[in-house]
Amino acid sequence: MTDATVYLNGKFMPQNEAMISPLDRGFLFGDGIYEVIPAYDRKMVGFGPHIARLQSSLTAIGINLGWPDEKWRTILSELLAQNSGDSLAVYIQVSRGVSPKRQHGFPDNVEPTLFMMCYAIKAPVNYDDNNNNKGLALVSQQDLRWRQCHIKSTSLLGNVLHYQSSQDHKVDECLLYNEGNQITEASSCNVFVVKDNQVFTPPLDSQLLPGITRAIVLDLLKKHTDYQVMEQNISLEHARLADEIWLTSSTKNIARAITLDGENIADGKIGKVYIQINSLFNKFKYDY
Repeated sequence: MTDATVYLNGKFMPQNEAMISPLDRGFLFGDGIYEVIPAYDRKMVGFGPHIARLQSSLTAIGINLGWPDEKWRTILSELLAQNSGDSLAVYIQVSRGVSPKRQHGFPDNVEPTLFMMCYAIKAPVNYDDNNNNKGLALVSQQDLRWRQCHIKSTSLLGNVLHYQSSQDHKVDECLLYNEGNQITEASSCNVFVVKDNQVFTPPLDSQLLPGITRAIVLDLLKKHTDYQVMEQNISLEHARLADEIWLTSSTKNIARAITLDGENIADGKIGKVYIQINSLFNKFKYDY
């Protein structure tokens, strides 16, 4: 998007004109929060839950922006209108702001830096589309990130290193597990495991991000299917024996995995539960 328009501290401008001070604490310390909202045909998916999560993360690190939801909606809608493309992610980043000097403690009387941009993402596809028959390859790794993953912090080095490790292994993503061999999430996705028509996902705690797509999927499963759905710990061994594994995120939507550590997940083919939930997501995604 070479002609992209961004928003920075109250102004819309060409992306190549946006400048942020090197003393911004987001740059120096990763002292900030971000959010990503998918939009298809200019319609945002899960706007309310995304903004609620953004506000929660800001509160958790002591940044008080004080914007009502409608202000967010107005600015994000205008940003989408000023950018081309039918399938876009809206990226929001709020840092603590520019400090007069580099110091670890929070500085007094600084204004938060607020930046927003759009970038292209893939549109959700139906389960019978050829592209959707290509599943993800996963590698399992011990989760080495910080222990407050429920905060959507811009300090993503741990996630970056895990994702890069998956690329070094020539696979698509990593399936992370904690010291007790319990699945947490992937480097940038939540995890679902299907076994014997039961759907499992790890419970929310500080080890994983409360994903908006995760919440939508759980709601759709409970409202529109008869599958038993459980938020409970999933061992790595349980994952290895799964009938299906899905990864969910705002930009991946619901992605199915076909291998784990070089072995097929079940028969390596598209699963019937995935087919159903993917169809439901495509049908109802704008209702959230």
